[in-house]
Amino acid sequence: MDLTIVSMLSVDGLTNGAIYALLGLATVMVFAVTRVIFIPQGEFVAFGALTLAMLQSHAVPGTVWLLLLLAALVAVLDLVQGLREQWPAQRVIKALWRALAIPLLACGLTVALAPMNLSLWANAALSLALVTPMGPLIYRLAYQSLESSTPLVLLIVSVGVHFGLTGLALVFFGPEGYRNPAFWDAQLSLGDIPVSGQALIIFATTVVLILALWFFFDRTLFGKALRATAINRNGARLMGISSHTAGQLTFTLAAFIGALSGLLIGPTTTVMFDSGFLIGLKGFVAAVIAGLSSYPGALLVALGVGMVEAFSSFWSSAFKEVVVFALILPALWLRSRHASDDEEDH
Repeated sequence: MDLTIVSMLSVDGLTNGAIYALLGLATVMVFAVTRVIFIPQGEFVAFGALTLAMLQSHAVPGTVWLLLLLAALVAVLDLVQGLREQWPAQRVIKALWRALAIPLLACGLTVALAPMNLSLWANAALSLALVTPMGPLIYRLAYQSLESSTPLVLLIVSVGVHFGLTGLALVFFGPEGYRNPAFWDAQLSLGDIPVSGQALIIFATTVVLILALWFFFDRTLFGKALRATAINRNGARLMGISSHTAGQLTFTLAAFIGALSGLLIGPTTTVMFDSGFLIGLKGFVAAVIAGLSSYPGALLVALGVGMVEAFSSFWSSAFKEVVVFALILPALWLRSRHASDDEEDH
């Protein structure tokens, strides 16, 4: 292995690591605010990539019907709850409007615009508009009524949601794999190191999104509300911060980050209906090693995961997944030792 190969593998590792960093940050954010270990984060990645691929072929993506199904289920759930608890008619109408308005608008725009010869960037925006509303709908269906449950119960629910979304993805997208065109197909070089335009798009988008998240959590009222909920859920409730709203907003951000990650990774690998699980799991590895609590830690570990994956695939591509997922074992062992020491001290 010479310096040129090392440089090329490093670029590939950092490119994939940037994607894993976004997913790791989303995993940490969801756990911090809602205590949900969100296994289905990778499904948003697959939905984003597959939606863009179908829009590029001028077909109405299966995401439209999946989003309408989720919105209809939430509307029925809200209606049943309203009748059971005897909500005022105005509150029922408001709940139905929240559940249906954005999904119907996004689906209507997509059905109208899908046959047209839109640009790649326009189709990417449509893809984000379709996948992002799934976040709060999934939270309302699966997690909102269980938000006071233990993390173990929420983890079991997450596993069930993962399998449910994977099955629905097979129904609505089919078993075929898709690979999207690059957003920038230029081939550049940094000295002797070749760098694709898509890699630069990934790096730039990752940096911009991280800065946007920092601004959101540090400078905006909604971001500070989410931080308060993450620090002390009961205290946030006493200050008038709705845990339902915090959960739905967090899942909205997670869905957006997942869909955006799918758009970015689509040109670099073939994405199938179940590809999101492995991609999301690598972001999950980074989040767990960082303790599900540190955003900078998840970012750095994710870049390391990408590097390990790139070099292990060079030495033995058949075992690259084993090597990557084995990274979590020493982290769990060290944390279990630390927890045991704390229990002995008490």
